Amino acid sequence: MTLQVALAMLQREGRWLLQLRDDIPGIVAPGMWGLFGGHLELGEAPEQALRRELLEEIGWQPDRLRPWFRHADSRRIAHFFHGPLLVPLSGLHLQEGQDMALASLDELRRGAVWSPRLGQNRALAESLGWAVAQLQRQPLPPQG
Repeated sequence: MTLQVALAMLQREGRWLLQLRDDIPGIVAPGMWGLFGGHLELGEAPEQALRRELLEEIGWQPDRLRPWFRHADSRRIAHFFHGPLLVPLSGLHLQEGQDMALASLDELRRGAVWSPRLGQNRALAESLGWAVAQLQRQPLPPQG
């Protein structure tokens, strides 16, 4: 069975919500910036999984999530959704990962984003790179 994940590209004031993954060997993209979301459980639809993961990871979920694109390779199928982030960063409760930040498309294009908590730039996870490439091909409308 192919591993499936659902990921959220949440936008606030022209910036995108990112999760800095833990520095734990053996996890996907340790210590890199990625998107909030996670694996689908057996019988779970992608949007349902994403809503569950957002509550678990940041204690919040948007009213609206729209399917955006799907990326498949030999390792997994990633379902990407987009939506507005209607609360400030301070209104989220990071419960998974070591930091979170809002990044501009210019920052994302550079391939590294500053971590306020760690005080250093960290690279982007491969899945976030797919989202950045998609944004460059087809920008999303402003959210909010």
